[in-house]
Amino acid sequence: MGPLVPVALVLTMACDEPASDPVPATPAEPFSSQLDRDAHSYANPDEVVVRHLDLDWDINFDQRTLSGTAVLLIERVADSAGTLLLDTRGLSISSVEVAGGAGVWLPAPFRLGDEDPILGTPLEVTLPEAVARVRIVYATSPDASGVQWLTPVQTAGKVHPFMFTQSQAIHARSWIPLQDSPGVRVTYRATVRTPAALRAVMSATNDAETLLDGEFTFEMLQPVPSYLIALAVGDLEFRAMTDRTGVYAEPTLVEAAAAEFDDTEAMMVVTERLYGPYRWDRYDLLVLPPSFPFGGMENPRLTFATPTVIAGDKSLVALVAHELAHSWSGNLVTNATWRDFWLNEGFTVYLERRIVEEVFGRARAEMEAALDRDVLTAELARLDGQDQILHVDLVGRDPDDGFTQVPYLKGELFLRLLEQWFGRDRFDSFLRGYFDHFAFRSIVTDDFVVYLNQHLLADGTDLAQVLQIDAWLEQPGLPDNAPHSDSDALARVEAQAARWANGDAEVGRLDTDSWATQEWIYFLKSLPESLTAEQMVELDEVFGFTRAGNAEVVHQWLLIAIRNGYETAYSRLETYLVTIGRRKLIKPLYDELVRTPDGRARAEAIYQMARPGYHPIAASSIDEVLGR
Repeated sequence: MGPLVPVALVLTMACDEPASDPVPATPAEPFSSQLDRDAHSYANPDEVVVRHLDLDWDINFDQRTLSGTAVLLIERVADSAGTLLLDTRGLSISSVEVAGGAGVWLPAPFRLGDEDPILGTPLEVTLPEAVARVRIVYATSPDASGVQWLTPVQTAGKVHPFMFTQSQAIHARSWIPLQDSPGVRVTYRATVRTPAALRAVMSATNDAETLLDGEFTFEMLQPVPSYLIALAVGDLEFRAMTDRTGVYAEPTLVEAAAAEFDDTEAMMVVTERLYGPYRWDRYDLLVLPPSFPFGGMENPRLTFATPTVIAGDKSLVALVAHELAHSWSGNLVTNATWRDFWLNEGFTVYLERRIVEEVFGRARAEMEAALDRDVLTAELARLDGQDQILHVDLVGRDPDDGFTQVPYLKGELFLRLLEQWFGRDRFDSFLRGYFDHFAFRSIVTDDFVVYLNQHLLADGTDLAQVLQIDAWLEQPGLPDNAPHSDSDALARVEAQAARWANGDAEVGRLDTDSWATQEWIYFLKSLPESLTAEQMVELDEVFGFTRAGNAEVVHQWLLIAIRNGYETAYSRLETYLVTIGRRKLIKPLYDELVRTPDGRARAEAIYQMARPGYHPIAASSIDEVLGR
């Protein structure tokens, strides 16, 4: 069979209530009919849509595979539809069956198409009339892009193995045969069998009191897109923070994590007051081993988080605010295609800022906004024009290419512009109505624009032109009406860095006693590119940067150490790159190393040790840096 063309339409109906489970909310108005196609899925939800999954797996650490069955509850959208198209990547399909009468499963004709390096392999199932369920018996590949398997040595406890999934953007297809498009939402149930002594958790209902008997069951009643289906198995303990929040982590980390994240309930209360009720029942966090490639992943009910944010002083918990905010922007209202990713992340960064301001104060929110404006400026200078566009065209490309700072930070600036123009109270009311209107739906940029026109821009003539809406969404760069981000605290830090660099003050006499993490990071960023050996030693002896425990501060210091050949920090650099897999923290260090021949040799040597412990997503990024 030749390659199937990925022509799945992202349908409004794909987000309706599944036939088997009720959904807690329904929007008051229908979507627009002008919807984009999902260029990253083979699925055909315009003909047959999957509504619900029943999953049954054995976790095989020795073989590094999940094996079992996926039962798909389907609905024919087109009466004449006789084919179900699914997304897969590297799956070994043993059989495909359809439900007959009296609980009997009957073999169904199926075929796998040609493999595409980005999209994987389409699975085409021939459907008899009146069939509502399809069962697929399969196993994953040991190299599945959405699953990482860790040996005991790669965990905090060093005794038990660990596995976890990471499905965003299109990696769910590497461990589940399904319609892997954010425009298709499903409910699901799962049974997971594990080795004794290990706990399984999912982005679903988790019972922390469940006995460790080797079998766990889960249910997700709210419809979610495929990239939010998540699973982890390891030596995990639970600590409650409030009656609806808690932390899962390895035993050696769980107390520190619960202490670090104990403002989570306060964040939830603030967000509910501003933007409406939390609709996912519980909000728990899972602290993963340090190889997790991201800061966090907003899997509903159970955020996956990197241990690198456990700094001991709550200075990095804006990440929790961000992932919690996704419970409204991203999980509740979801981008229907990956070119609409800014609808997830721009809204979430905006909500994150508001949460941080309410819980930790305006000064901290301003510092983080100012730091991020610098990050965005650097990112725009690095990117081609096409990737500076919010509504970015990703046809023919891996959707992971769209995970730049643009959808996050340019998107947040756009929303902040709207807040400043219409006033905070009015804009908060707009956002709350937006989340209610599109609750449990997947939408495209045009849907947002229609809603914006109806509820804000209708106030005045030519407001869309005045605010440059098209330039924000469809043009590269930042429009000239982009809000500015100023922080008095960071301005004082910059002045102190200049005093020391100019020889006007000894480093030990700088006023740093009350500095937060954001100020330390900005201090390091404000230093000259080139520093003398004596200056590097002076900074390190006074402030102990090489020995610091804060992963973000150490990251910035190691960049400076590489640029200036500060060999004292090289041992810490190696340890850092071998033990941490968070892409945001490691990739810039490899980028800096490869600028010189000696640095490239060091990078190659470190990567040879580190790569087995990196997640496939992180490894792919570093492979690209090193030209592998």
